[in-house]
Amino acid sequence: MLYDGYFADPFLTRTADGYVALGTHPRETGAPLQFEVLSSPDLLQWTHRGGALLPLDPALGDQYWAPEVIELDGWWWMYYSVGAGIAGHHLRVARSPSPYGPYQDLGVDLTPGERFAIDPHPFVDRDGAAYVFFARDVLDDERPGTHLAMAPLHDMTRLGPSSEVLRPYADWQIYEHARPMYDGVYDWHTLEGPSVVRRSGRYWMTFSGGAWTGPGYAVSWAVADNVRGPWIPAPTEAPALLSTGPDLVGPGHNSLVVGPDGDDVIAFHAWDRSLSRRELHLRHIRFGPDSPTVDGPVGGLSRSVPPPGDGGVPAGG
Repeated sequence: MLYDGYFADPFLTRTADGYVALGTHPRETGAPLQFEVLSSPDLLQWTHRGGALLPLDPALGDQYWAPEVIELDGWWWMYYSVGAGIAGHHLRVARSPSPYGPYQDLGVDLTPGERFAIDPHPFVDRDGAAYVFFARDVLDDERPGTHLAMAPLHDMTRLGPSSEVLRPYADWQIYEHARPMYDGVYDWHTLEGPSVVRRSGRYWMTFSGGAWTGPGYAVSWAVADNVRGPWIPAPTEAPALLSTGPDLVGPGHNSLVVGPDGDDVIAFHAWDRSLSRRELHLRHIRFGPDSPTVDGPVGGLSRSVPPPGDGGVPAGG
């Protein structure tokens, strides 16, 4: 753990001044600003910078999940989801002149045709084409549940037609057996939290699977030679990149960033031992010719600026 506070679904990005991290926090509807913002010069010492997003009309939802941002055309664009509790989430976009916010929602539902859409990840390819990877619910499948999809991003505020990226393929990705969902009962599977980079001529995606609520949550990977796919998942016999062990409980929902030394870093959350809060962790990740590997942790604990009102009630996945 690097930051002594609740910090779920961490997204990190590099700026001219260092690093900015955004994360999910269990705030109540009506809070002055949603999400949490941290800054760091070096990925080691972290400072709390307050909230990020001006809240929406409560009729649109009371849970704000998994913000990610990207800089383009002099603006910082935030993609996130909002819904009522764990139901009805849709992707939205907000904008700010600063990576720290405040971000103003632009009044657009990016996924009106989806039952449920979360965890948007904007990605700009070498040719300038932009995409949003995200997670969505799919019922008509051998493994029903939350699958990964992508859609081209037009003008930062419109998504083109979506296509499947990756469907659940292993039993460790079961969220819950016999889960009541959408007027039915399913052995519900979950893939979520996609993050994409291009290394050595290939596209690598890290993602989470299973139930975010406990120790079964883990991070795996897929690879493609074209950003549009096909995406080939890790072999079923391959170990997870991150999973519960002596020093981690339920690690997941990662992002990828380049560290000060030029090496890749994977950011993710994991539960504390009491399962009362999800905390920020960073480890080194290397993308080999055939698979990525995760090495040791980055830095140590920073207690420089404790966050206000640290809560013990988990927010969404």
